[in-house]
Amino acid sequence: MKWDNRIGRRLRLKDLHTLQTVAEVGSMAKAAERLALSQPAISKAVSDMEHTLGASLLDRSARGVALTESGRLLVERARIVFDEISQGVSDIEGLSDPTRGIVKIGSTEPVASVVSEIISRMASKYPRVGYDVMVSDLDTLIGELRQRTRDVIVARWTARPMADDLAVQLLFKSPLAVLAAQGQPLLRRKKLSLADVMDERWTLSPPDSFLGRIVVDLFRRRKLPLPRAVVTTISIHMRLDLLASGGFLTILPAQMLRSRAHRAWLRALDVDLPDTLQLIAAITLKKRQAGGAIKLFEQTSLEICKTLAWAR
Repeated sequence: MKWDNRIGRRLRLKDLHTLQTVAEVGSMAKAAERLALSQPAISKAVSDMEHTLGASLLDRSARGVALTESGRLLVERARIVFDEISQGVSDIEGLSDPTRGIVKIGSTEPVASVVSEIISRMASKYPRVGYDVMVSDLDTLIGELRQRTRDVIVARWTARPMADDLAVQLLFKSPLAVLAAQGQPLLRRKKLSLADVMDERWTLSPPDSFLGRIVVDLFRRRKLPLPRAVVTTISIHMRLDLLASGGFLTILPAQMLRSRAHRAWLRALDVDLPDTLQLIAAITLKKRQAGGAIKLFEQTSLEICKTLAWAR
């Protein structure tokens, strides 16, 4: 299939965008509404592409439409094309002013306070840079990165097999900590062990969650059962609220102590957990060229994280 004869003059960016929209919303009618086009125009654009490529792009049924394998491949490549064009426009704008643009960041909740610190530093130095921040679990964020809806992820990186398409830049290392509110009597005691605090009032992550599995393993390595949690929740905000009310303990990454919102009252018990030291990293796509604002974010991340207590 030669580009000049069959593709270059017939496959248009507008039609690729139409197919991408149909795939996202799941029907021709909804795509027509979103794109402010008629449904026949949507149908013709897809049919023309199918004729040009000699392959079916959509499975049509009474319940709507879904991409065929050929359609999925085309939409994945089209997403890269649109992203590269968008990056190209940003690069052109950056030629005149590299200190402007939008950085689309992904972060897990425990690391969000570090991201806030990085943004705060950048906001004072580069006031024309904007930020779109998504907070979610790591698997979701990596999916967003591959979909090119995120530029960079700042998160705890486990020793999972390194994917060929990801670049991982170590920022700092952080252990877990047993946290409590200022005034908790246990804060006056030194050299505690987890066995010493088993019977306290706990609020913990669900055992099947990312952090929960780490905590379960932490107690297991000390030949201890997981303590009974009065409150089990994925929400870090709720656990911190429970700590602030007094009496509760929880286990969270130690960098939570740096959060401006909590540093006045949040404290760590003297429980040494050196075997929980894990990497906090900036994760990007290897083959995606970073624009000026993204490079500034990466540079500022390294500057900020060099000051952390558990930096390299």
